[in-house]
Amino acid sequence: MDRRQTVAASVARPRRALVALCTTQITSWGVLYYAFPVALASITEDTGWSAPAVTAAFSAGLIVSALAGIPIGHWLDHSGPRRVMTSGSLLAVPATVGIALAPTYAWFLVAWLVAGVAMAAVFYQAAFAALTRWYGDRRVQAITAVTLVAGLASTVFAPLTHALLEHLTWRTTYLALAAVVTVPLHALALTPPWTPAGERPARHRGRRLPAEARTPGFVLLSAALTLTAFGMYAASLTLIPLLTARGLSAGLAATTLGLLGAGQLLGRLGYAPLTARTTPTGRTVAIVAASAGSVALLAALTGPPALLVAAAIATGAIRGAGTLLQATVVADRWGTARYGTLAGWFSAPITAAAALAPWGGTALAELTGSHPAMFWWLTALVGVAVALAAMSGRHR
Repeated sequence: MDRRQTVAASVARPRRALVALCTTQITSWGVLYYAFPVALASITEDTGWSAPAVTAAFSAGLIVSALAGIPIGHWLDHSGPRRVMTSGSLLAVPATVGIALAPTYAWFLVAWLVAGVAMAAVFYQAAFAALTRWYGDRRVQAITAVTLVAGLASTVFAPLTHALLEHLTWRTTYLALAAVVTVPLHALALTPPWTPAGERPARHRGRRLPAEARTPGFVLLSAALTLTAFGMYAASLTLIPLLTARGLSAGLAATTLGLLGAGQLLGRLGYAPLTARTTPTGRTVAIVAASAGSVALLAALTGPPALLVAAAIATGAIRGAGTLLQATVVADRWGTARYGTLAGWFSAPITAAAALAPWGGTALAELTGSHPAMFWWLTALVGVAVALAAMSGRHR
């Protein structure tokens, strides 16, 4: 193979891997995440388990994915995404089958905990680690492409799951979803060269927490995005009762929530131009401040409906930009060599906060007495995140 063929092959491999990751992210998110809210009513009706209990099992799986992301990030750095994501795909199959066949709630819970480990190996963190290393300076464009396509996971799998449930039981539906495997794509397409991350300096060996993760800048930034994630997810997932309290019909409120999801695509498209015009600290503060502003706007607006819908779309756009901020900020500030390890520690509390947000938002609404009051409390919480994000820039 001459030099031109070698160069062409090296370019083609990352592109093939990018296409594969776009496909597997849709499938993984669709089966392990977006099928659940559609199937929830069928599960509770068939089993007699309460909706909070069933949802708690799902949330527990998400929390496990946050914790498992730490060792999996280290594994990614040293072994590469092919082994990690293929193993995660293999684990996802028995986990999904276990969810479908669980004879008791305890088995159902255990199956979701296993699924949480699989999520950590096949969801965004692993894909971002691969693209960050393979695409280098072009990583923002590659990661944006994956998140744009993966944003269609709910669009594809929510109606697909609903259609299956119209003809099958929820258990058979999950068995059918378990057959939608991503193992071949991960095993055959994630083949670009991978250089294991170098060993840590001798003075840091034996310590579980990387030196970077003990710095004030790392801790402050992770805390800022954790508070922001909780605020934005809690606001998004309690949007329907807020809007119905403002006089919107249930149908229009549900449509508005769907438009919030579509708004994420706008935010992701706008992130790359934003990176060209801002510093890492500048865009972090801007996105977190915009998050606080969007939640405050939803709390303050009482109408008309068109303005409430526009505010929801803007919230979705800011949340979409926040997804890419989380994906790129570690590499922007601490480099790409040990991205998997650092991203695992950085993202663990953020993922856990997103998992707790549905329960937390509902509990806060009950505590404050109304959803508008709850949104003002979320605004204050994300406002604290703005200060933490600004402080993190002083400790780079």
